[in-house]
Amino acid sequence: QAPLVESGGGLVQSGGSLKLSCAASRGISATGWYRQAPGRRRELVAKIGDDGVRVYADAVKGRCTIDRDIVRNTLNLQMNSLKPVDTAIYYCVGNQSGRDFWGLGTQVTVSS
Repeated sequence: QAPLVESGGGLVQSGGSLKLSCAASRGISATGWYRQAPGRRRELVAKIGDDGVRVYADAVKGRCTIDRDIVRNTLNLQMNSLKPVDTAIYYCVGNQSGRDFWGLGTQVTVSS
């Protein structure tokens, strides 16, 4: 099983919503979501610390909510009021014993 598996991406119209989910293998703690648009560097979208403190990129503040489901060991990202500039591949990142793991990503496309 892959260490992290993202799901929930897709095509949505501007103003729509999507919920991304990241399923983490046992022993791995999923900690955040990043995204990479064509021709751009990978950038942080949101992350959550062990203390529950959430950090959001300025570009998504007020539109996204990150939550961890401890029972299912998943990390969810609810995205609302989506814009075409949100179009990107969204990656989940996790950690185990100081080693970072990345998922393969899920494509989010927002049409105008």
